[in-house]
Amino acid sequence: MKKHLLLAAMLLMSITAFSQAKKPTLMVIPSDVWCEANGYYLEVDNMGMKQHVPDYQRAIQTDMELAMAITTINDLMAERGFPLKDMGQTLKMINMQLSEQELMTSKQGNMVAETTIDRLSRYAKADILLYLGWNIQELGPKKTLSFSLEGIDAYTNKSIGAAHGVSSPSFSADVPTLLHEAVVANIDVFNNRLQSHFEDMFENGREVALEIRVFDNNAAGIDLETEYNGMELGEIIDAWMVQNTVAGRFTKLYSSETQIIYEQVRIPIYNNLGVAQDTESWARKLRKELSQSPLNIPVKLSTKGLGRVILYIGEK
Repeated sequence: MKKHLLLAAMLLMSITAFSQAKKPTLMVIPSDVWCEANGYYLEVDNMGMKQHVPDYQRAIQTDMELAMAITTINDLMAERGFPLKDMGQTLKMINMQLSEQELMTSKQGNMVAETTIDRLSRYAKADILLYLGWNIQELGPKKTLSFSLEGIDAYTNKSIGAAHGVSSPSFSADVPTLLHEAVVANIDVFNNRLQSHFEDMFENGREVALEIRVFDNNAAGIDLETEYNGMELGEIIDAWMVQNTVAGRFTKLYSSETQIIYEQVRIPIYNNLGVAQDTESWARKLRKELSQSPLNIPVKLSTKGLGRVILYIGEK
Protein backbone atom coordinates (compact mmCIF):
# COMPACT_ATOMS: atom_id res chain seq x y z
CA MET A 1 0.00 0.00 0.00
CA LYS A 2 2.79 2.38 0.96
CA LYS A 3 4.57 1.53 -2.27
CA HIS A 4 1.48 2.46 -4.31
CA LEU A 5 1.07 5.71 -2.39
CA LEU A 6 4.72 6.57 -2.99
CA LEU A 7 4.40 5.91 -6.73
CA ALA A 8 1.22 8.02 -6.87
CA ALA A 9 2.97 10.87 -5.05
CA MET A 10 5.94 10.72 -7.41
CA LEU A 11 3.62 10.73 -10.42
CA LEU A 12 1.75 13.75 -9.06
CA MET A 13 5.02 15.60 -8.47
CA SER A 14 6.14 14.83 -12.03
CA ILE A 15 2.85 16.09 -13.48
CA THR A 16 3.03 19.25 -11.35
CA ALA A 17 6.63 19.93 -12.35
CA PHE A 18 5.80 19.42 -16.02
CA SER A 19 2.81 21.75 -15.82
CA GLN A 20 4.99 24.38 -14.19
CA ALA A 21 7.79 24.02 -16.74
CA LYS A 22 9.33 27.36 -17.47
CA LYS A 23 8.28 28.88 -20.76
CA PRO A 24 10.20 31.36 -22.90
CA THR A 25 9.45 35.06 -22.57
CA LEU A 26 8.01 36.48 -25.79
CA MET A 27 7.63 39.91 -27.36
CA VAL A 28 5.41 40.62 -30.36
CA ILE A 29 6.64 43.22 -32.85
CA PRO A 30 5.50 44.16 -36.37
CA SER A 31 7.40 42.47 -39.17
CA ASP A 32 9.69 44.44 -41.47
CA VAL A 33 7.41 43.67 -44.41
CA TRP A 34 4.36 45.02 -42.57
CA CYS A 35 6.23 48.18 -41.52
CA GLU A 36 7.42 48.80 -45.09
CA ALA A 37 3.98 48.17 -46.60
CA ASN A 38 2.33 50.59 -44.17
CA GLY A 39 4.93 53.35 -44.40
CA TYR A 40 6.42 52.88 -40.93
CA TYR A 41 10.09 53.11 -41.71
CA LEU A 42 13.04 55.47 -41.46
CA GLU A 43 15.56 56.05 -44.22
CA VAL A 44 19.10 55.91 -42.87
CA ASP A 45 22.51 56.31 -44.46
CA ASN A 46 24.47 53.08 -43.99
CA MET A 47 28.00 53.85 -45.18
CA GLY A 48 26.71 55.77 -48.19
CA MET A 49 23.84 53.42 -48.97
CA LYS A 50 20.22 54.39 -48.25
CA GLN A 51 18.48 51.78 -46.15
CA HIS A 52 14.97 51.46 -44.71
CA VAL A 53 14.66 50.44 -41.05
CA PRO A 54 11.35 49.91 -39.20
CA ASP A 55 10.01 52.90 -37.28
CA TYR A 56 8.50 50.98 -34.37
CA GLN A 57 7.94 54.11 -32.31
CA ARG A 58 5.65 55.79 -34.85
CA ALA A 59 3.91 52.52 -35.70
CA ILE A 60 2.93 51.69 -32.13
CA GLN A 61 1.93 55.27 -31.32
CA THR A 62 -0.22 55.97 -34.37
CA ASP A 63 -1.60 52.67 -35.70
CA MET A 64 -4.56 51.49 -33.62
CA GLU A 65 -4.94 48.30 -35.66
CA LEU A 66 -1.33 47.36 -34.85
CA ALA A 67 -1.88 47.97 -31.14
CA MET A 68 -5.03 45.81 -31.17
CA ALA A 69 -3.33 43.09 -33.24
CA ILE A 70 -0.40 42.88 -30.79
CA THR A 71 -2.86 42.74 -27.88
CA THR A 72 -4.69 39.89 -29.64
CA ILE A 73 -1.52 37.81 -30.01
CA ASN A 74 -0.43 38.68 -26.46
CA ASP A 75 -3.76 37.45 -25.09
CA LEU A 76 -3.56 34.19 -27.04
CA MET A 77 -0.02 33.53 -25.80
CA ALA A 78 -0.87 34.48 -22.22
CA GLU A 79 -3.78 32.02 -22.26
CA ARG A 80 -1.23 29.31 -23.06
CA GLY A 81 1.07 30.31 -20.22
CA PHE A 82 3.75 32.22 -22.11
CA PRO A 83 5.20 35.28 -20.30
CA LEU A 84 5.20 38.41 -22.44
CA LYS A 85 7.05 41.70 -22.74
CA ASP A 86 5.10 44.63 -24.15
CA MET A 87 6.77 46.42 -27.06
CA GLY A 88 5.10 49.76 -26.33
CA GLN A 89 6.27 49.82 -22.72
CA THR A 90 9.76 48.73 -23.75
CA LEU A 91 9.99 51.60 -26.23
CA LYS A 92 8.97 54.02 -23.48
CA MET A 93 11.72 52.64 -21.25
CA ILE A 94 14.26 53.09 -24.03
CA ASN A 95 13.19 56.70 -24.59
CA MET A 96 13.77 57.41 -20.90
CA GLN A 97 17.41 56.47 -21.37
CA LEU A 98 18.18 59.57 -23.43
CA SER A 99 21.69 59.80 -22.07
CA GLU A 100 22.67 56.55 -23.75
CA GLN A 101 24.39 57.31 -27.05
CA GLU A 102 23.50 55.59 -30.31
CA LEU A 103 27.18 54.72 -30.80
CA MET A 104 29.73 53.70 -28.17
CA THR A 105 33.18 55.07 -28.98
CA SER A 106 36.49 54.21 -27.33
CA LYS A 107 39.33 56.64 -26.76
CA GLN A 108 40.93 55.22 -29.90
CA GLY A 109 37.85 55.77 -32.05
CA ASN A 110 36.55 52.17 -32.13
CA MET A 111 32.77 52.00 -32.55
CA VAL A 112 30.01 49.48 -31.93
CA ALA A 113 26.75 50.31 -33.70
CA GLU A 114 23.48 49.08 -32.23
CA THR A 115 20.44 48.77 -34.46
CA THR A 116 16.88 49.54 -33.39
CA ILE A 117 16.01 45.87 -32.99
CA ASP A 118 19.28 45.24 -31.10
CA ARG A 119 18.35 47.89 -28.59
CA LEU A 120 14.72 46.75 -28.36
CA SER A 121 15.88 43.18 -27.69
CA ARG A 122 18.43 44.22 -25.10
CA TYR A 123 15.99 46.26 -23.06
CA ALA A 124 13.10 43.80 -23.27
CA LYS A 125 15.30 40.75 -22.58
CA ALA A 126 12.72 38.52 -24.25
CA ASP A 127 13.89 35.05 -25.25
CA ILE A 128 11.92 34.98 -28.50
CA LEU A 129 10.70 37.77 -30.78
CA LEU A 130 7.44 37.15 -32.63
CA TYR A 131 7.37 39.05 -35.92
CA LEU A 132 3.73 39.67 -36.83
CA GLY A 133 2.39 40.70 -40.22
CA TRP A 134 -1.03 40.58 -41.83
CA ASN A 135 -2.87 41.63 -44.93
CA ILE A 136 -6.57 42.24 -45.67
CA GLN A 137 -8.08 41.00 -48.92
CA GLU A 138 -11.48 42.25 -50.03
CA LEU A 139 -13.69 39.84 -51.98
CA GLY A 140 -16.64 41.98 -52.91
CA PRO A 141 -18.38 42.95 -49.66
CA LYS A 142 -16.42 40.35 -47.67
CA LYS A 143 -12.98 40.56 -46.12
CA THR A 144 -10.42 37.90 -45.27
CA LEU A 145 -7.21 38.28 -43.30
CA SER A 146 -4.00 36.38 -43.97
CA PHE A 147 -1.27 36.52 -41.33
CA SER A 148 2.31 35.42 -40.73
CA LEU A 149 3.93 34.95 -37.34
CA GLU A 150 7.61 34.05 -37.16
CA GLY A 151 9.52 33.19 -34.01
CA ILE A 152 13.10 34.50 -33.91
CA ASP A 153 15.64 33.68 -31.20
CA ALA A 154 16.39 37.12 -29.73
CA TYR A 155 19.99 36.11 -29.01
CA THR A 156 20.98 34.62 -32.36
CA ASN A 157 18.41 36.13 -34.77
CA LYS A 158 17.80 32.59 -36.05
CA SER A 159 14.32 31.52 -37.10
CA ILE A 160 12.67 28.98 -34.79
CA GLY A 161 9.45 28.44 -36.71
CA ALA A 162 6.59 30.22 -38.40
CA ALA A 163 2.80 30.09 -38.57
CA HIS A 164 0.61 31.20 -41.46
CA GLY A 165 -3.15 31.22 -41.87
CA VAL A 166 -6.23 32.81 -43.40
CA SER A 167 -9.50 33.77 -41.72
CA SER A 168 -12.94 32.93 -43.03
CA PRO A 169 -14.60 35.60 -45.22
CA SER A 170 -16.54 38.14 -43.16
CA PHE A 171 -18.85 41.07 -43.91
CA SER A 172 -18.10 43.11 -40.79
CA ALA A 173 -15.37 41.57 -38.61
CA ASP A 174 -12.53 43.89 -37.58
CA VAL A 175 -8.80 43.09 -37.70
CA PRO A 176 -8.50 41.71 -34.13
CA THR A 177 -11.46 39.37 -34.67
CA LEU A 178 -10.20 38.11 -38.02
CA LEU A 179 -6.66 37.77 -36.66
CA HIS A 180 -7.86 35.82 -33.63
CA GLU A 181 -9.75 33.40 -35.85
CA ALA A 182 -6.84 32.89 -38.24
CA VAL A 183 -4.22 32.47 -35.53
CA VAL A 184 -6.13 30.10 -33.22
CA ALA A 185 -6.22 27.38 -35.85
CA ASN A 186 -2.41 27.41 -36.20
CA ILE A 187 -0.99 28.55 -32.90
CA ASP A 188 -0.58 25.33 -30.91
CA VAL A 189 1.82 23.63 -33.33
CA PHE A 190 3.74 26.90 -33.51
CA ASN A 191 3.91 27.16 -29.72
CA ASN A 192 5.23 23.61 -29.47
CA ARG A 193 8.17 24.64 -31.66
CA LEU A 194 8.89 27.62 -29.41
CA GLN A 195 8.76 25.44 -26.31
CA SER A 196 11.00 22.76 -27.84
CA HIS A 197 13.56 25.41 -28.73
CA PHE A 198 13.51 26.74 -25.17
CA GLU A 199 13.87 23.25 -23.68
CA ASP A 200 16.90 22.68 -25.89
CA MET A 201 18.43 25.84 -24.40
CA PHE A 202 17.89 24.47 -20.89
CA GLU A 203 19.65 21.24 -21.79
CA ASN A 204 22.40 22.48 -24.10
CA GLY A 205 22.77 26.14 -23.18
CA ARG A 206 21.76 29.39 -24.79
CA GLU A 207 23.60 30.24 -28.02
CA VAL A 208 25.48 33.56 -28.00
CA ALA A 209 28.53 35.16 -29.60
CA LEU A 210 31.65 36.75 -28.14
CA GLU A 211 34.30 38.83 -29.83
CA ILE A 212 37.65 39.88 -28.42
CA ARG A 213 39.36 42.92 -29.94
CA VAL A 214 42.61 44.68 -29.07
CA PHE A 215 42.81 48.47 -29.17
CA ASP A 216 45.47 49.66 -31.61
CA ASN A 217 48.51 51.16 -29.86
CA ASN A 218 46.87 50.58 -26.47
CA ALA A 219 48.49 52.04 -23.38
CA ALA A 220 49.00 48.58 -21.87
CA GLY A 221 51.10 47.55 -24.87
CA ILE A 222 49.57 44.10 -25.14
CA ASP A 223 47.85 41.91 -27.72
CA LEU A 224 46.42 38.40 -27.78
CA GLU A 225 49.87 36.86 -28.23
CA THR A 226 51.31 38.52 -25.12
CA GLU A 227 52.47 35.79 -22.72
CA TYR A 228 51.57 35.41 -19.06
CA ASN A 229 53.37 32.61 -17.19
CA GLY A 230 54.09 30.80 -20.42
CA MET A 231 50.61 31.08 -21.92
CA GLU A 232 49.50 33.50 -24.59
CA LEU A 233 46.54 35.71 -23.69
CA GLY A 234 44.47 34.07 -26.44
CA GLU A 235 45.16 30.64 -24.92
CA ILE A 236 44.12 31.89 -21.49
CA ILE A 237 40.82 33.11 -22.92
CA ASP A 238 40.31 29.77 -24.73
CA ALA A 239 40.80 27.92 -21.44
CA TRP A 240 38.27 30.18 -19.71
CA MET A 241 35.77 29.50 -22.50
CA VAL A 242 36.09 25.73 -22.05
CA GLN A 243 35.40 26.03 -18.33
CA ASN A 244 32.50 28.50 -18.61
CA THR A 245 30.39 27.08 -21.44
CA VAL A 246 28.00 24.13 -21.43
CA ALA A 247 30.12 21.04 -22.12
CA GLY A 248 32.81 23.34 -23.55
CA ARG A 249 30.68 24.00 -26.62
CA PHE A 250 31.74 26.92 -28.83
CA THR A 251 33.23 27.56 -32.25
CA LYS A 252 36.37 29.63 -32.61
CA LEU A 253 35.61 31.25 -35.94
CA TYR A 254 38.67 33.50 -36.26
CA SER A 255 41.86 34.19 -34.35
CA SER A 256 44.74 36.63 -34.76
CA GLU A 257 46.98 38.71 -32.51
CA THR A 258 44.34 41.47 -32.41
CA GLN A 259 41.01 39.67 -32.66
CA ILE A 260 39.18 36.45 -31.71
CA ILE A 261 35.62 35.64 -32.79
CA TYR A 262 33.67 32.96 -30.95
CA GLU A 263 30.35 31.82 -32.43
CA GLN A 264 27.80 29.19 -31.39
CA VAL A 265 28.84 29.73 -27.79
CA ARG A 266 26.55 27.79 -25.45
CA ILE A 267 26.19 29.46 -22.05
CA PRO A 268 24.08 28.23 -19.11
CA ILE A 269 20.71 29.98 -18.80
CA TYR A 270 21.33 30.26 -15.05
CA ASN A 271 24.56 30.99 -13.21
CA ASN A 272 25.93 29.04 -10.23
CA LEU A 273 23.57 30.90 -7.88
CA GLY A 274 20.51 29.96 -9.92
CA VAL A 275 20.08 33.49 -11.25
CA ALA A 276 19.17 33.99 -14.91
CA GLN A 277 22.08 35.30 -16.96
CA ASP A 278 22.31 36.90 -20.38
CA THR A 279 25.34 37.32 -22.62
CA GLU A 280 26.47 40.51 -20.91
CA SER A 281 26.38 39.13 -17.35
CA TRP A 282 28.21 35.99 -18.54
CA ALA A 283 30.90 38.01 -20.35
CA ARG A 284 31.42 40.24 -17.32
CA LYS A 285 32.90 37.22 -15.56
CA LEU A 286 35.57 37.00 -18.25
CA ARG A 287 36.25 40.72 -17.99
CA LYS A 288 36.66 40.33 -14.24
CA GLU A 289 39.03 37.38 -14.73
CA LEU A 290 41.21 39.40 -17.10
CA SER A 291 41.21 42.61 -15.09
CA GLN A 292 42.19 41.02 -11.79
CA SER A 293 45.62 39.88 -10.59
CA PRO A 294 47.80 38.38 -11.94
CA LEU A 295 46.77 39.62 -15.43
CA ASN A 296 45.58 43.14 -14.52
CA ILE A 297 44.45 43.84 -18.09
CA PRO A 298 42.12 46.80 -18.71
CA VAL A 299 39.01 45.62 -20.57
CA LYS A 300 36.02 47.50 -21.96
CA LEU A 301 32.74 45.66 -22.55
CA SER A 302 30.21 46.60 -25.24
CA THR A 303 26.95 44.87 -26.07
CA LYS A 304 25.17 44.48 -29.37
CA GLY A 305 21.63 43.36 -28.70
CA LEU A 306 21.15 40.45 -26.33
CA GLY A 307 23.31 37.84 -27.96
CA ARG A 308 26.62 39.48 -28.81
CA VAL A 309 29.28 41.02 -26.60
CA ILE A 310 32.58 42.60 -27.60
CA LEU A 311 35.47 42.87 -25.14
CA TYR A 312 38.11 45.49 -25.97
CA ILE A 313 41.51 44.59 -24.59
CA GLY A 314 44.08 47.19 -23.55
CA GLU A 315 41.95 50.17 -22.50
CA LYS A 316 38.64 51.11 -20.91
